[in-house]
Amino acid sequence: MPVENAETSRRTPSERRRDTLARLAAERDLWVSTAHPEHGPHQVPLWFLWDGTAVWTATGAASATVRNVREEPRVRLALPDSFDVVLLHGEARCFPGREAPAEAADAYTAKFGWDPRTEADPFVYLRVVPRTVQAWRGEPELRGRTVMRDGRWMG
Repeated sequence: MPVENAETSRRTPSERRRDTLARLAAERDLWVSTAHPEHGPHQVPLWFLWDGTAVWTATGAASATVRNVREEPRVRLALPDSFDVVLLHGEARCFPGREAPAEAADAYTAKFGWDPRTEADPFVYLRVVPRTVQAWRGEPELRGRTVMRDGRWMG
């Protein structure tokens, strides 16, 4: 649902919230940024599922992303559009594939047609409940870009 036209008017907080939730429900990919105290920052694009409260993604159990989250659970997530920006900040929690809640894992499988629980190499589901969400379309919306603060939607 990226915005194609660079011309935009300033949305109200409730419009930004509505648009952000629609994108979280509809989009497939996001960038996951993590950091490790010794190894530094790491960023990777992953498929994701929005369950209405949290972002779920899956990655290899031996990945740098999982290693980093286990040391430093604070993460930043970003939808892949540099004009219609959505950034989420929160803490990730790891669920080994077979220990992930069935409802989330089944919804992930339904969305992508792929079940990480069935892979020969182990996968981990990451669950991120956002504490802060920022959304803006171009310079006119930089002011007021925070649409969630301390886990509560604004507007």
